[in-house]
Amino acid sequence: MKLHKMLLPLLCGLSLGTAVFGQEAKIKIPATKDRYAKYVQQLENGDLAIDYTDFRNSFLESKMFAEKGTNYDDLKTQVYAAIKNKNYQDVVRATKAMLSIDYTSMFAHKYLQQTYKILGDTASQRKYHDIEFGLLNSIVNSGDGRTCETGWHVTQIEEEYFILMMIGAKMKSQSISSGGNNTCDRMDVTTEGGDRTYYFEANKVFEQESKLFGK
Repeated sequence: MKLHKMLLPLLCGLSLGTAVFGQEAKIKIPATKDRYAKYVQQLENGDLAIDYTDFRNSFLESKMFAEKGTNYDDLKTQVYAAIKNKNYQDVVRATKAMLSIDYTSMFAHKYLQQTYKILGDTASQRKYHDIEFGLLNSIVNSGDGRTCETGWHVTQIEEEYFILMMIGAKMKSQSISSGGNNTCDRMDVTTEGGDRTYYFEANKVFEQESKLFGK
């Protein structure tokens, strides 16, 4: 009887832990059944060997892109608040909600994998870390960022600011530049090594803006 009484709280605790873990937010696979949705399903299944450039472009072609808006921005605000309060379950919930909207979000993958590291979930941390850097490398390996002709290929403005954040650059000014067949965002920034200028080849960004505003 004494042994039973000692084990009962432990068993209840294990049951509660299982229940809490089971309630963890999940990333929704898009119902669009397009190329983008197939990539998301593949990545969630743990098959990370994909063409990340094509994946980023596929999001622009998906109906999911048109649905990205204020909800995504609100969730990003929630992530910052949850990090500040060290509410790690809320970070997981909010970042997974962001990825349910836009799975190409390096911001969401970054804070999700960092939170899993804090929580001790090594497998999940490695998965979302590798996806984050698969997306990041598909941009920084697309050029050298030194001229508009060799600018880093981006599909969304958010990618530009994420890369600048990763290299510790502070914005001084932003302007539009042209070079060859490219239209670029020219970013004049300050870094620890001094002032720098980076070019982001933003043909896809301007193409989407033209569609949106009927230009």
